[in-house]
Amino acid sequence: MSDQAQPYPNTPADAPFSPEELEAAAAANEHDATTQLESALAEIESLKAKTSELTDQTLRSHAEAQNARRRAEEEIAKVRKFAVEAFAESMLPVLDSLEAALAINHATAEQLREGTEATLRQLLSALERNKVVEINPAAGSKFDPAQQQAISLVPAEQDPNTVVSVLQKGYLIADRVLRPALVTVAAPK
Repeated sequence: MSDQAQPYPNTPADAPFSPEELEAAAAANEHDATTQLESALAEIESLKAKTSELTDQTLRSHAEAQNARRRAEEEIAKVRKFAVEAFAESMLPVLDSLEAALAINHATAEQLREGTEATLRQLLSALERNKVVEINPAAGSKFDPAQQQAISLVPAEQDPNTVVSVLQKGYLIADRVLRPALVTVAAPK
């Protein structure tokens, strides 16, 4: 015997496998391969089904998002349309009053004044219903650049940076400045 170790202890190095053993090993290998193949095919089918389900969910979600976006755009268009419609409807009585005043040929100054005051009240009421609010700061109030526009600084006997006079009223619509009030402001002393 040589000093080299045998590859498998307690077995002769040259012991061949019997044909039955080879056939059994081949059958076992084939069975293992078939089992692995069947398992892999089953996993592939499961993954295909899951992929199909996820693709379907993605398509449905995409369609739902598009539908929601379309409905929101339609709703915004309706809101804009009807907001203008409501405002225009509230202005119609003012228009009627102005046309009625112009239809009177020989109105007295007193009649014209009364009609103008009534029409102004109608107009203010229509603006108020549509959330249009007047900006008319009192003299001496602090200047607010968010709602007022200073036209000039003038020397005055009041605190600096306060409103001296209002040259033109401003207006808010739902807390947003539609037009700032034009004011003169007290100059620093």
